[in-house]
Amino acid sequence: MSTQWIAVITTSLLCYITKYIGHSIPESWLAHPRVQRITALIPIVLLSSLVAMQAFTIKTKFVLDHRLAGIAVAIVALKLKAPFPVVVIGAMATSAIVYRLKI
Repeated sequence: MSTQWIAVITTSLLCYITKYIGHSIPESWLAHPRVQRITALIPIVLLSSLVAMQAFTIKTKFVLDHRLAGIAVAIVALKLKAPFPVVVIGAMATSAIVYRLKI
């Protein structure tokens, strides 16, 4: 058996065990207010870190390019409480225009 297959099987088992443990946690633990506050913030933190990594890095290098303009427009649109499609389309259009103009 190759090293890759061992890694795939081990990772699969770890995923299954993690999911099983998650379903085995007593509901009283999950109902605790502190746990609920933390779990409500986890998706926000993960998405923010994904956006930052995709917007400011290429492979292992830190870059500032057209994507920064798109992020700036998205932040302004969110501050103005624009609907989500407006935020996404505005960020996309700004990024595309800046990329095309090569500013």
